[in-house]
Amino acid sequence: MKLRAGSVLMGTLWVGWAAVSLDAKDLTAFELVAAGNQYVSEASKNHVVQIRSDKSVGSLVPEFWYVVYYDPSATLKAVEVKFGGGKEMEVKRPMRLLEPMRGNQRVLDSDKLKVDSDRALSIALAEPLLKNINLKATQFWLEHGDLGPRWRIRLWASKINNPSKLEDIGEIFVAADSGQVIKDDLHLGRLD
Repeated sequence: MKLRAGSVLMGTLWVGWAAVSLDAKDLTAFELVAAGNQYVSEASKNHVVQIRSDKSVGSLVPEFWYVVYYDPSATLKAVEVKFGGGKEMEVKRPMRLLEPMRGNQRVLDSDKLKVDSDRALSIALAEPLLKNINLKATQFWLEHGDLGPRWRIRLWASKINNPSKLEDIGEIFVAADSGQVIKDDLHLGRLD
């Protein structure tokens, strides 16, 4: 009886661990902010200045994300947490020399952060111009815009004559509060 109970407990722990590790890989940008809070000071928690990703590989969802928090104690007022596959990889104070001049060191208005990265991607993919395009990769930035925080999503697609070659076809901008497409800067002619 004890052996069976132990086996059931171990099986339950294994299933729980597997579920956690599967979920960690698919964390959204806002979930990464919450996860990154444990690696920054109290003064920096939830004070996000920017979120960005590397270009995705083999999927439309990037594996590597960077969450930049405002850090009043840092020389350049920022601390960055890098995530890979949903797990913290590095914490550093990045060189953000131009951001103070551009006004990009300000904390994003958390009241306007309603559209997470997964929803922003869905909104971008629903654009009619992309209906018959074979999209292969994306890259994200959550940043300040003229009307508040916005997602800037760069897209890559397969070329028509050479499907194994990827081409940068431009960007779509999605408002982080309303989810509306603010602007698109697509260049589908590059696929010929």
